[in-house]
Amino acid sequence: MILSDSFSRVSNPYETPQLVSDYLFFHYAAFHEAAGDLPIPESAWGFAQRVVNELLDPTSPSSSALDIGCAVGASSFELARTIPRVLGIDYSEAFIEASETLKNNSFLAGDVPWEGRKTQSFVARIPADIDRQRVHFETGNAIDLRRDLGNFDVVLAANLLCRLPAPIAFLERLPDLVAPGGQLLMATPFSWLEQYTPPFLWLGGQQDGPASADVLQEKLSSHFRLEHEINLPFLIREHSRKFQYGISLGTRWRRL
Repeated sequence: MILSDSFSRVSNPYETPQLVSDYLFFHYAAFHEAAGDLPIPESAWGFAQRVVNELLDPTSPSSSALDIGCAVGASSFELARTIPRVLGIDYSEAFIEASETLKNNSFLAGDVPWEGRKTQSFVARIPADIDRQRVHFETGNAIDLRRDLGNFDVVLAANLLCRLPAPIAFLERLPDLVAPGGQLLMATPFSWLEQYTPPFLWLGGQQDGPASADVLQEKLSSHFRLEHEINLPFLIREHSRKFQYGISLGTRWRRL
């Protein structure tokens, strides 16, 4: 997740140890660790892996992938199952540090809220059948990525768009990042909030304006063809009996 450079990294909430643990749990915890015996929809768990497996076209040869807003890296590692070179980028130094630890050690412990002051310990693990050395991580701002990145066969942006201070600037960079014939994988719930994006920069979401999905189609259509669209539910656990349930619009676009 990305914040404007007008905020210091000290004030960035994504630098706190608690947020790192929360994201590690969201990315890596097993369903039984999150739900116990509660009637929680298992189909909405494991979003970081499902967003790759349900959007990526595995029949399209791919030698490189870029995961923008990679957080603590689960989607980057999932891409590495089939793609030999993967780069994960996130604005949070703490998230990238956690991702590097997982790459080097294959595991990282954390604690998340259970109830009140009681916490639940867990260990995030990278599956043994994933070659962790295929993945590299670096910090970067999604709306101001370094110019020498080059292009990639696959670019993923999962639950990122509506957390950017200038989403149009991000969309305008995408044609340079996706190689001709390559895949752009996007997922977003279009949860526009003023704390992340000024309302005049939202892609849709206005009372008398078009839907965000239509604006996204308009902004991408000159360089990309929409190939696949799917609803991708996700669960974020706040404590043992409270969950956020969201549904991202998942899309796969082909670079023209």
